[in-house]
Amino acid sequence: MCGRFSLTSPIEAMRHVFGFDELPNLGARYNIAPTQDVTVIRSDTDGARELVMMRWGLVPSWAKEIGNKAPLINARGETVAEKPAFRSAFAKRRCLIPADGFYEWKASGTGTKQPYRIALPNNELFAFAGIWELWQSSEGASIESCAIITTAASPQITSIHHRMPVILTAETCDAWLVERNQDLIVSYDRDIRAYPVGTAVNKVVNDEPALWDEVKLDRKGEQMKLF
Repeated sequence: MCGRFSLTSPIEAMRHVFGFDELPNLGARYNIAPTQDVTVIRSDTDGARELVMMRWGLVPSWAKEIGNKAPLINARGETVAEKPAFRSAFAKRRCLIPADGFYEWKASGTGTKQPYRIALPNNELFAFAGIWELWQSSEGASIESCAIITTAASPQITSIHHRMPVILTAETCDAWLVERNQDLIVSYDRDIRAYPVGTAVNKVVNDEPALWDEVKLDRKGEQMKLF
């Protein structure tokens, strides 16, 4: 799964990789959380790529209200084409969700969970395979929202978690957006790095470069305490 991620790359770097025209002023974000607005790239009516902001946590178009239930931040790749909440978006509204890393939590022997940061070599920019939806209230208000497609974890991170987001590179983005290639819903098979980070990432209010710092773990797999 994917419950937190980061996007710190400059807008020009994103534009070079993903090929959109917009140049918004986006600040570095080290701890993006569910229900927040996230950067999304989709195809416009002319087939060109455009950058927009959407709520992370898909709201089905048929939902009567957003409600207080857990947001639909992830969609399982094995069932996304069948689930009522996702199947229309999967068939018609694909998107890219740029990122340069994500976080996952590993259960320790004492019941606590140790956060790990997972990223490509040199913090290379990539995109999650995503879907998006438009929801409108009875009063006319509208919200665009998105979800990240997940799949079985790659061998590099199965010891941390059994699921991971579907990762796309610049070479596979068109196959997802335009060709709607379902064969891309596979675990990432290239180099990927996973390392333990501090528990400060657990709090949404924390959003700074120090969240990327690697920490040392004790024999129980928990962060070592400094005295």
